[in-house]
Amino acid sequence: MSDLNEVGERDGWRCWLCDVAVDPDASVNSDLGPSVDSFSVTVSKKRTDVYERLAHRGCNTMKGKIAPVVPWSTDLLVVDPSPIVAVVDRLRRKGGREIIARCPDQNDAREASDWLLDRLSRFAPDLNFETEAQPGGGQFVLILKVV
Repeated sequence: MSDLNEVGERDGWRCWLCDVAVDPDASVNSDLGPSVDSFSVTVSKKRTDVYERLAHRGCNTMKGKIAPVVPWSTDLLVVDPSPIVAVVDRLRRKGGREIIARCPDQNDAREASDWLLDRLSRFAPDLNFETEAQPGGGQFVLILKVV
């Protein structure tokens, strides 16, 4: 297991679940204190990679009780956003690409793309993603793909 400070620095002291800042000086026994969440990805029959992410202790504990939900930012203008956790799980299993949201214009699509890629760098550090915004039906569809 990595040092809490190493994981915190790498993740910019932001919780991968709620995307809110984590106080590095808070008690690890506090719900808002820092904790390290680890998960395993089976790469082959002989190899499993372990990844670690920073989370609030309370968020990490709650994740054990209910399936995690990674909410879209309320600052973004997106229409019909897909559930991030489900899309990432499908792309992890199958690869390829998937439409993840629609945006009214190209600037909104660019903002959503930047936010999503930053968010996914903490949520799924084992995968490399790319986004693409394509015009369609008077809007722009935001496509997420694994590279």
